[in-house]
Amino acid sequence: MNNGIIAAVVAAVAVVAAIVFGSWYTVDQTERGVILRTGAVIGTAQPGLGFKVPLLDTVQKISVKTITYSWDKMNSYSYDQQPADLKISVTLRAAPEKVGELYAKFGRLETAVNQVVSPAVNQQVKIVFGRYTAVKAIQERGQLNAAIKDAITATLRDDPMIIVESVQLENIEFSANYLHSIEQRMLAEVEVQKLQQNAEREKVQAQITVTQATAKANAVRAEAQAAADALRLNGEARATNIRLVGEAEAAAIEARAKALGSNPNLVTLVQAERWNGVLPTTMVPGSAVPFVSVK
Repeated sequence: MNNGIIAAVVAAVAVVAAIVFGSWYTVDQTERGVILRTGAVIGTAQPGLGFKVPLLDTVQKISVKTITYSWDKMNSYSYDQQPADLKISVTLRAAPEKVGELYAKFGRLETAVNQVVSPAVNQQVKIVFGRYTAVKAIQERGQLNAAIKDAITATLRDDPMIIVESVQLENIEFSANYLHSIEQRMLAEVEVQKLQQNAEREKVQAQITVTQATAKANAVRAEAQAAADALRLNGEARATNIRLVGEAEAAAIEARAKALGSNPNLVTLVQAERWNGVLPTTMVPGSAVPFVSVK
């Protein structure tokens, strides 16, 4: 009897404890509660203390914290058919006001990510990446990242239970053959740039040489022109001088001729002025003594 009574008391206490402790629950600030009654969703619970029907109601807690999921080695092809392995990370969280729908449809957030987010990421990443050439994907990586995010967000818009906060294209890994071809092309471009620089340098040097030669030619031409001008001026001066001397001599001759014409004895006077007074030692028979008139 005593054992039966004790067992009954213990059972009663257990039932009371279950009722007392099963009538309330707490939800953390980073969670939302989904209230189930005999397995069916009847509502959601906000953070804090809440009460429920003991033994009938249960509370499933869904995290609404921001979580980052990664997809590594996602094989894709660029627009120019270059294979690449992409690493994509998506930062998301469960919509607090939709946790009841999320639980009813998927049970857990991880299940929703696997069944909804992962297929959308794989599909949209390959579609968007296929619009870019390998070179363009590297050069315009920021634009490519934004395009992938917009595509994933638009696809998940029909499932508002999950909020996508950010998408990050973390890595693009091309094949070894393509990387080798890129390296060779870069070396070729460097060589072409070097040749172009040499050509430009030679062009500049040629221009300098032409400029110097032109300047020298101009200097020689100017010097020759100056010499020619000097010779011309000197020639004109000499010609003028000769002309003046000739004109003076002509004028003197003309004046003397006029004087001789008007005075014939002027010749005798000039001869007398120029005679040195010495008589010739030898004379031709019958000749007259110079400058001596017998008359």
